Amino acid sequence: MLPLGKLRNDVLGEIIFPNLGVEDAKVVYGPRAGFDSAVLEYEGENYLVVATDPVFGVPPETFGFFAYHFAASDVAVFGARPRWLVLDFLFPPGTSKDFLSRVMRDVHEECLKYGGSVVGGHTGVYPLLNEPVGVTTIAGVVRKSELKLPIAKPGDKIVVTAKVGLEFAVSAAYFREKELLEAFTKKELMRLKRSFYFETVVPDALIARKFVRGMHDATEGGLTALHEIADNSGVGFRVYADKLHLDPLVRKVLDFYGLEPWSVSSTGTLIAITPPGKSEALIVELVKNGILAFELGEFTEERERVLVEDGDEKPFPEFKGDPYVELYGKS
Repeated sequence: MLPLGKLRNDVLGEIIFPNLGVEDAKVVYGPRAGFDSAVLEYEGENYLVVATDPVFGVPPETFGFFAYHFAASDVAVFGARPRWLVLDFLFPPGTSKDFLSRVMRDVHEECLKYGGSVVGGHTGVYPLLNEPVGVTTIAGVVRKSELKLPIAKPGDKIVVTAKVGLEFAVSAAYFREKELLEAFTKKELMRLKRSFYFETVVPDALIARKFVRGMHDATEGGLTALHEIADNSGVGFRVYADKLHLDPLVRKVLDFYGLEPWSVSSTGTLIAITPPGKSEALIVELVKNGILAFELGEFTEERERVLVEDGDEKPFPEFKGDPYVELYGKS
């Protein structure tokens, strides 16, 4: 039986990747573990970057925002500005025009911020659904010389934006509010709920692309995405726990549930693969634009994946199951 959540890489390798159709010379980078976008030949010195992502099970007021940003983030980390959107929105019976209006207004506002346009899609109401479901496909163009891939070299620094664990904490504030009121004030939970606007790497990546070798969005599984980068790069890495920056409220939520920050859902957290000597300039530029970031470690020629914590070295955690799925799948 397939596990809940995003399919693991072993299942992708066993079932998905061997059944993808004919080879096509226009496909520069197709489906592979750790690559959340496809890269196609386009015009002249340009590539077309394409990504698709679903949105469901989110608070109603966030649906339109995430319908744009989940897929747009995957395009942006490849160095392309999200440009063309195809939307597929499926709604349950009883969906109001007001809800649809809000969703489309929110998508439109995000498109205006980043120069995107909705170019097609499908919208309908269907009796078998009990909640809204959306799938967004987004494409953008990047110059071949400016394409960013999630591949590192030994000595590259690991720079991370300070949103680790935010997705988990925001979701907890929405879906486990009564439970969290045992340890949180209503004002604290309201602040967390409003923080869903930070669950995107689009602005982060569009700034960082001038400084980095590659990028990755730490979504389901959080910072264990470092393993995917290492697998694709033939390198190891060292992460220093004392360099990790967590929002105090996020830390409080993780402590409430007895969770470590390394593998919790962290959509909107940019992992920037930064060549030596560029990490400080990247962090300064991000901070100037209101995005807190920090250097968490480095990629190494040795293949070990190490977490240095309280002076001890131990293997960096693997992604064995997303705490969000385990905790909220029973609700």
